[in-house]
Amino acid sequence: MALSFRLDPPIDPALRDGVLALWTEVSNAGGAVGFVPPVTVEDIRSEWLKHLTGLAEGQKRLLVGYDEDGQLAAAVFLAHNTHRLMRHWVWLYTVMVHPRHQGRGYGRDLLDAAADAARTLDGIEAVRLSCRGGTGLENFYASCGYKEVGRVPGAIRVADGDDREEITMLLPLN
Repeated sequence: MALSFRLDPPIDPALRDGVLALWTEVSNAGGAVGFVPPVTVEDIRSEWLKHLTGLAEGQKRLLVGYDEDGQLAAAVFLAHNTHRLMRHWVWLYTVMVHPRHQGRGYGRDLLDAAADAARTLDGIEAVRLSCRGGTGLENFYASCGYKEVGRVPGAIRVADGDDREEITMLLPLN
């Protein structure tokens, strides 16, 4: 069954708790969403607050996906560029699908919904994201239409002695 998506849902305690729980579960399952397991909701809360500030200031948008039971199953943040020469594309941050739903095509559905959301924004011609090397995510994103446009060796330090590439991917919307 497909997810139902909502762009810019009302930020209430249920959504906050759902996003924090999702982010924690994805992180602890090894998802490359800014943390290395083990993490708790409290570890993630400060990053949520940063995203919440961006949402309140209109610099970010939140797209969430709900499963057939109405439970939060996926989320991604779309971030506008503030640089005046780069306002024609948006970033995707923290692309997450709950581990219990992985393997069902929900990641692809989430990326399609994010691209559709980006197309509704004035003047947006492309979507960019970055992913952690060593996870194979670049292959998944490529299968969703993204093209690799750059790599920065050693940009991400997962642990002492474990540096990974940051891989930048681009999806033209035209």
